[in-house]
Amino acid sequence: MGEAQVKSIERKSIVERFGLESVPKDLRTTSSLEYTMIQIAIAVNAGNFLVPALAVLEGGLSFFYAVLSTVIGASLAFLFVSFLALPGAKYGIPGQYAIRSILGMNGARFIASPVRTVTSLYWFAVQTIGGTYLLKEMIERAFSVYISFVPLALSMATIMAVLALIGFEAVKKVTKYFLPILFLGGVVMLYIFFTTDAKGMTFQDVWSKEGTNQVSTMLFFASLAFVQYISGVSSSSDIGRYAKSTNHAFYGLLTGNIIGFTLTAVLGAYTATLAASWNPYVISSQLTDSTLLILIIFLAAMCSMIIINLANAYTGGYSLLNSVPRLGRVKSAVLFGLTAIILSSLPALVDDAKTFISFLGALVIPLSAVIVIDFLVVKKRKLSSADMEKLANQSYRYNKKALLSVVLGLIVYLLLPENLSPGFMAFILVSVMYLGLVYKRRK
Repeated sequence: MGEAQVKSIERKSIVERFGLESVPKDLRTTSSLEYTMIQIAIAVNAGNFLVPALAVLEGGLSFFYAVLSTVIGASLAFLFVSFLALPGAKYGIPGQYAIRSILGMNGARFIASPVRTVTSLYWFAVQTIGGTYLLKEMIERAFSVYISFVPLALSMATIMAVLALIGFEAVKKVTKYFLPILFLGGVVMLYIFFTTDAKGMTFQDVWSKEGTNQVSTMLFFASLAFVQYISGVSSSSDIGRYAKSTNHAFYGLLTGNIIGFTLTAVLGAYTATLAASWNPYVISSQLTDSTLLILIIFLAAMCSMIIINLANAYTGGYSLLNSVPRLGRVKSAVLFGLTAIILSSLPALVDDAKTFISFLGALVIPLSAVIVIDFLVVKKRKLSSADMEKLANQSYRYNKKALLSVVLGLIVYLLLPENLSPGFMAFILVSVMYLGLVYKRRK
């Protein structure tokens, strides 16, 4: 069978089979508007409410400053994430494969890809757990029947893992159908919050409620939001490889991410200030007796969970594929899905979210700093013919300067106290360190 016939079969297959090879140009048709809608839909979900809510619940920040600090931190991460979508948009290759030109083939396979896989697994589980709590409550309220958390979580995780096998087309189509429901759900939740006196508090009370608002606390939670989203630099090319052009990928991802997270931060911080809880889907449904409004909130929560976990499983599967290429696209997606299903039965991943996110940051921040600085400054936002040759013949094994910077950055991150915003500080220090090593050798 000829190469053209194989590609024709791949295009017609329901399950996406493109692995580390370049996506054909005729399939790169996604516009910036489509990317914006996808990212807005992905952003408003249970897991993304955590950091803005924690800024209020554990940081003691007021509603306004919790939103402001986390939006600033997340937006800075989104800027870098959008830049790192360019290799995918220009060359049609996934992120972890492109990173081989930065960290070396083995550096990407055995360090960057496992870190990204673990990160995607964690957020898949967090999203599933948050959605399962709401589904469990809705079933018990509607039918007065107790249902166990674990089998329900496992069932939800299985459905999403299977859908993720379809690939990027599934993400696009699901977003297209679910976006109106997600938008309506957000409007309904805001309406309930702004018009209902809960726990003796009105909208004006929430807005004017004072907090600590210390600069160090704001910087810490800004850095925590930065930590949560900067890991996307290693996977944004997975989505960007289907873009019409580099501009469509860059501006679509940046705009959609910032708009989506701003809405998320408002809902998360408002819920925490109002009801000392992190999940607006659960709290808003408890504040109304309207069957219609509860149904809309429930559908929005389920849709948001499905969309974000399609993205988590899609990018996580590619990271696993880069580590073990012989698995192929389908087997890597299946193996990722099975692991994600098991983790989704562990509520402790949400209960101790601050600890887990900070731990992931120790791995993610140094790696992300090297990836960002190498691509933006050293490679000047493009892969040269020499870089592409290294990818093709697999001759570039390790970037020792990058790996040294990552190890030292990990140590620095773990040693820095919270009041020094370890996410930001470690990112800056690793960036400077890596650039120093690169330019010292050149001289």
